[in-house]
Amino acid sequence: MNKSIRWLVLIVILLSLLLSACGAEAVPPEESGPVSLELIPGTDHNRVTLTEKAAERLGLEMAPVHVNGSKQMVIPYAALLYDSSGETWVYTNVAPLVFVRQPIVVDFIKGDEAVLSEGLEDGAMVVTIGATELFGSEEEFEEE
Repeated sequence: MNKSIRWLVLIVILLSLLLSACGAEAVPPEESGPVSLELIPGTDHNRVTLTEKAAERLGLEMAPVHVNGSKQMVIPYAALLYDSSGETWVYTNVAPLVFVRQPIVVDFIKGDEAVLSEGLEDGAMVVTIGATELFGSEEEFEEE
């Protein structure tokens, strides 16, 4: 009898461990993470969506694209990103907590402003602080 109680206790412990392991798998990490990526159809770029807490933690700041007296689009210099092949990008805020990396062509830089020859529309919002973190999230870089 003592031996059967031990077996019963062992079986209960093993079942408890198995059931608790199954419960841990119930919510995939990507669904509960601070960032989600959605491939934009027809491109190799992602739509980056942040949770409110992630956006707050990154301290994201944005500024609008505006037109100067020469009818050229102007953005803050701080919004510029350069990739490893030398291409120039910005992150635009396309919806609350949703960001898309867009290619731009810089005509010239004057002080803390970049004047564009193509790439954005007047009034678009560009990320000025936190863009490199968005790029890291999109490229799925992990902190060490």
